Amino acid sequence: MQFDPTSMDTKEVYKLLTGLVVPRPIGFASTMSREGAYNLAPFSFFMVVTPSPPHVAISVGQRAGQAKDTLRNIRETEDFVINIVSADIVERMNVAAGDWPYGVSEFGESGLSPEPSERVRAPLVAESPASLECVLRQVVTVGGPPYGAHLVIGEVVRFHVRDDLVLERGRIDIKRLQAVGRMAGDGYCSTQDQFELRRPLIGETRSMGTP
Repeated sequence: MQFDPTSMDTKEVYKLLTGLVVPRPIGFASTMSREGAYNLAPFSFFMVVTPSPPHVAISVGQRAGQAKDTLRNIRETEDFVINIVSADIVERMNVAAGDWPYGVSEFGESGLSPEPSERVRAPLVAESPASLECVLRQVVTVGGPPYGAHLVIGEVVRFHVRDDLVLERGRIDIKRLQAVGRMAGDGYCSTQDQFELRRPLIGETRSMGTP
């Protein structure tokens, strides 16, 4: 089958994208308003941009044509924290995903705990196995109302990783991390089932089962 997005309803396009681009890591973003109120929200449109210097990005959509609290806070304070969602906090992350009114702290609603950061004003999620303190570098507007989004790009200025997750030379124990990813609809997945494939080296002599 073929689909022309220009002739489709936006919700249908969304279902195609979220059903095909899977699994998606979850950027659990904690922010703080100018007045000091905390906000916590998960974004499955989340990616690594570059390691030198380290940058990550989240795509923040609109709600009823208005900017979400996360974007509003990031623009005000110019920083945020991305917290990794592990299997043991995924249900509380889901609570934070609710459409809570502006000013309501998702920390209190979800039972998660804010913890002071070292380099930014936004708090860490204490229960998260790893957190990335980020300074805002750019906001790129993509598309228009009512379904446009803002690509928020931040430079990571501090990594926080639970001690038992760090192997030699900064490698992470992925199985112990138990990170959770987003599938389509209400579906999620974990990093428990894994396999390895070695990337081929061009020009390398290999035996491929031929005589």
